[in-house]
Amino acid sequence: MAKKLYIKTYGCQMNVYDSERMAEALGGQGYEETASPDDADMILLNTCHIREKAAEKVYSELGRFKGLKAEKPDLKIGVAGCVAQAEGAEIMRRQPMVDLVVGPQSYHRLPELEARAGGGAKALDTDFPEEDKFDHLAKRPKANRGPTAFLTVQEGCDKFCSFCVVPYTRGAEVSRPAQRVIDEARDLVERGVREITLLGQNVNAYHSAGAGGDWSLARLIRALAEIDGLARIRFTTSHPNDMSDDLIEAHGTCEKLMPYLHLPVQSGSDGILKAMNRKHTAESYLRIIERLRAARPDILLSGDFIVGFPGETEADFAQTMALVEAVGYGQSYSFKYSARPGTPAAEREEVSEEEKDERLQRLQALLRDQQRAAQDAMVGREVSVLFEKPGRIAGQMGGKSEYLHAVHAHAPRAGRGEIRKVRITESAANSLGGVLV
Repeated sequence: MAKKLYIKTYGCQMNVYDSERMAEALGGQGYEETASPDDADMILLNTCHIREKAAEKVYSELGRFKGLKAEKPDLKIGVAGCVAQAEGAEIMRRQPMVDLVVGPQSYHRLPELEARAGGGAKALDTDFPEEDKFDHLAKRPKANRGPTAFLTVQEGCDKFCSFCVVPYTRGAEVSRPAQRVIDEARDLVERGVREITLLGQNVNAYHSAGAGGDWSLARLIRALAEIDGLARIRFTTSHPNDMSDDLIEAHGTCEKLMPYLHLPVQSGSDGILKAMNRKHTAESYLRIIERLRAARPDILLSGDFIVGFPGETEADFAQTMALVEAVGYGQSYSFKYSARPGTPAAEREEVSEEEKDERLQRLQALLRDQQRAAQDAMVGREVSVLFEKPGRIAGQMGGKSEYLHAVHAHAPRAGRGEIRKVRITESAANSLGGVLV
């Protein structure tokens, strides 16, 4: 009888990808996934350390499982991901019911950790192993997939932004060999995937030496575009300093590369950008945007913003608002600064919570207006929609446009995984409606 595995995933798309691979790794131990922790023989929390009080939220979540553990003494509970890397043995000390802790670079060792936990021992692995975890993961099963998939091509970061824990929890920048990425992409396409999003903490820093010389992200994208059946390619998340000439050119010349780019800027103030150790300026960022729009005029841009970074003045914030006005974002993510223990910025005097709140409200109001304007501008246009699932209304199908907008349309004969032209007829708060062309 199969054992049941419940995985709860926090944070970014890379964690979603990692959770899939963890499930596959444990599949060899007889586990199959369940949607409820109540049914599980193992509960695995795949954690993220980016947001405020991330570790405390994990401890709180673990506390909810105490009763379940008491009812089912054989239940195994594990913590994976970036909080596991940062907290290590402290997790087991604070929550003795935890059986295993594994960092994001060591989850290929989950089967042996599970075996140790099954024998009654505590299992901890937060090393940065010399071996490539992808070399040791089991070959992905041949089951059919949905039409979209994430594919990690790069991990870690060497930028050391002063607010960020990623270099400490994910390690140095490492790129997967291009041929292995291409092989995995082909395998995904054979199982029904039409769109692949390439993932990395700093994905446009991708650099791999291999057959035919050096591989950049742009070269990898062009190679993936040769795969029959793969219709769409995206990538995230990028750093402005790695937005190379060939990658900008690819946005204009590679038809399968979608006209959507998430390019975080964080602030419009050069003083704050320097304090963040971002190593770019507001002006250099704007010049990149100009070049991208010259290459692909219809590209939709997304960004990240941190409000209330230590030392931010009202003048600094005004420069951020001016940059947002200059760019015009179609999507965005904005947050109040929260200190991450162990990062340089955590030792600096913070802006008051009242100022953070007030500035965030102003910024988000502007960003919402821009997002809504971008959606409203789609009304009357034709877009290509990759249908992913039925809508809530009979005969309706939902999916994503090339611009990553959620779109629903009356399409009773359209199948999951089909790409169809849709004329947009309405713009709602977070989605578009339309009719098949």
